[in-house]
Amino acid sequence: MKNKRLGLILLILSIYNVSWAQRESQFTQYMYNTTSINPAYAGSREVMSIFGMHRNQWVGLDGAPVTNVVSINAPIEFSNVGWGTSIINDKIGPMTENSISADFSYTINTSDTYKLSFGLKATANLLNVDFTKLNIYDPSDPRFQENIDNKFSPNIGAGVYWYSDVSYIGLSLPKMLETSYYDKSANNTASSFVVKERMSYYLMAGYVFDIDRDIKFKPSMLTKVVRGAPLQMDLSANFIFDEIFTAGIAYRWSAAVSGMVAFQVSDGMLIGYAYDAETTKLANYNSGSHEIFFRYEFSKKRKITRYRCF
Repeated sequence: MKNKRLGLILLILSIYNVSWAQRESQFTQYMYNTTSINPAYAGSREVMSIFGMHRNQWVGLDGAPVTNVVSINAPIEFSNVGWGTSIINDKIGPMTENSISADFSYTINTSDTYKLSFGLKATANLLNVDFTKLNIYDPSDPRFQENIDNKFSPNIGAGVYWYSDVSYIGLSLPKMLETSYYDKSANNTASSFVVKERMSYYLMAGYVFDIDRDIKFKPSMLTKVVRGAPLQMDLSANFIFDEIFTAGIAYRWSAAVSGMVAFQVSDGMLIGYAYDAETTKLANYNSGSHEIFFRYEFSKKRKITRYRCF
């Protein structure tokens, strides 16, 4: 019962408080899911790459977020253009949001080893909220009589990505439009029915260091800035063994610590898992977060080192 009460409080805060920015999908293994936050990444691996991820956050907490991602990106042959598309499904208690994005990038050589990509993203969002799933104190309250059904909102984004085989830095704004979701059919104009989606700025960077012939060290960083919300920073450190097995740790500033592993099953297939343990008081109400992913890449025209950052 305690968990359910806390879950309901979190949902109400995240869905109905006008001063609360809408929650965007959160990933521990962001370094494998870069197109979600930076469209300039599309096609940068120079092969067709298919990616899938499932994240179950705050296990044991009623109404906790569950996220599923499927994406594909590839270069266009004999050109400097890359393309990608992704589908993200987010569920938080009574709220379900589906986002479909299309990404385009253009890449130029800045030196013999570094390239610079510019990217554009177009996104379509569909939001649904089923108030009948809430334990409402007063079921006759007119504010909860009409569900939010397939509220559509478009968005656009952009990013830049500078990279080589062993390093990268990227800056992106995946959603430039600040959108308000509300149910026009509900017979009230209270601001408590507004869900705000504010602009999020992402800065990411990473590098691969050779420790010896068979061991490499790959630190990376992701910083997220949202107006009206605390600064979010993810720091990770991975070790790659014989270009096949990866193990590492991560820290989300004032939020969680994580353990990560990944295994190169074949030349084309990479699978991985991450576990997050909360460092806040929320840890008293859940047993952590789980995240699994796979990535499959088709035949290559040139060999791409498996351990490189992106």
